[in-house]
Amino acid sequence: MSSILIKEARLVTDGTIAETDLLIKGQKIEKIAPTISDPAAKEIAAQGKLLLPGCIDDQVHFREPGLTHKADIYTESRAAVAGGITSYMEMPNTKPPTLTQELLEEKYQLASRKSLANYSFFMGASNDNLNEVLKTDGSQVCGIKVFMGSSTGNMLVDDEQVLEGLFAAAHLPVAVHCEDEATIRRNLQDYQDRYGDHIPFANHPKIRSAEACFISSQKAVKLARKHDTRLHVLHISTARETDLFNNVLPLEQKRITAEACIHHLWFSDQDYADKGSAIKWNPAIKTAEDRAGIWKALLDDRIDVVATDHAPHTWQEKTDLYTSAPSGGPLVQHALVAMMEFHHQGKISLERLVEKMCHNPAILFQVKERGFLREGYYADMVLVDPESPWKVTPPTILSKCGWSPFLGTTFRSQVTHTIVSGSLVFSNGNFYESSWGKRLSFQR
Repeated sequence: MSSILIKEARLVTDGTIAETDLLIKGQKIEKIAPTISDPAAKEIAAQGKLLLPGCIDDQVHFREPGLTHKADIYTESRAAVAGGITSYMEMPNTKPPTLTQELLEEKYQLASRKSLANYSFFMGASNDNLNEVLKTDGSQVCGIKVFMGSSTGNMLVDDEQVLEGLFAAAHLPVAVHCEDEATIRRNLQDYQDRYGDHIPFANHPKIRSAEACFISSQKAVKLARKHDTRLHVLHISTARETDLFNNVLPLEQKRITAEACIHHLWFSDQDYADKGSAIKWNPAIKTAEDRAGIWKALLDDRIDVVATDHAPHTWQEKTDLYTSAPSGGPLVQHALVAMMEFHHQGKISLERLVEKMCHNPAILFQVKERGFLREGYYADMVLVDPESPWKVTPPTILSKCGWSPFLGTTFRSQVTHTIVSGSLVFSNGNFYESSWGKRLSFQR
């Protein structure tokens, strides 16, 4: 059984920071103590670097199968581990969309051969596959994804009877994309009447408006309360939506939870002038006031987790006219270091950063023995040098699409080592692909 000994790290977990050693044997954390000796172990000298649990990203789009000209499981999991993400939950809007148990299992088989990070895949819901959705094994699958706004592929669930049936019968978490389609269509028509296909990108948050988000999120929350559904609302983009969630209950007892994404925490509508289509996401990046409201809700625990909504497209696709340019972009490589920038600015403590990116996704989805640095848990972890500035340039970008909304940004912190299920997979810019990530399991 292989072993790794990390020496003199600043370990951040469970709300504490401690100078310590950590010993890994096989896939698990064997021992955490101020001083550990194991001559047989491969030693990593942390020398005061931060040792964090591996981040768990509960919303990514890795595009496989069917859209692999944009991305695939191998390339994007590689970018993820370089960014300190050791586990991800991937969305069903691939080609074909993941709407049957057979197609879901095919994705797991692909990941078992191609993913450097641990993985789980959402089962997709449509207007006509409720019986198939209800076959999903909650101990082996992270959740059910429902698009209550248009998505890549034909996955919009807009049949009221289907939504009622799904929310009433779901036996595992229902993750929702909330935008009201009728509102968006009206807004888009107004702007097309004015501009044709040449709509300036700065109008994206007016088309996919705050109103569209609130109408849909409010509807999802009402349905969940009516049926006691375990609901997780993805990528909150408005301050108004944050009032739909509470911070009274501890996370373990919440039936309705929410997520914030890196781009909604970093950018605002003022950035469209410079970034244009590079920050076109659905839901749209909105005002600075909305961004401030999301931050407030994140820090007071109305919003529970930070994720990426990593959704790559080719640059050729992204530079098309507004009505043709797809929404989404790559983020897994830069999410943790972006949050570290906020830490350096004094916006969030290290303990809270780890809570929102590591602990809470594990608690929320009931991931088995991951998300914390504890003896007996799987050895998923990342070493971060908090004072090692680097600039995002084209050669440094690892996502298959080859671009980033952070192009030109200098980050103060750098991921130096990533360990996934006990195996060192990334070290100082080098990848080690002798083992693959593991399928996540859930304590439900």
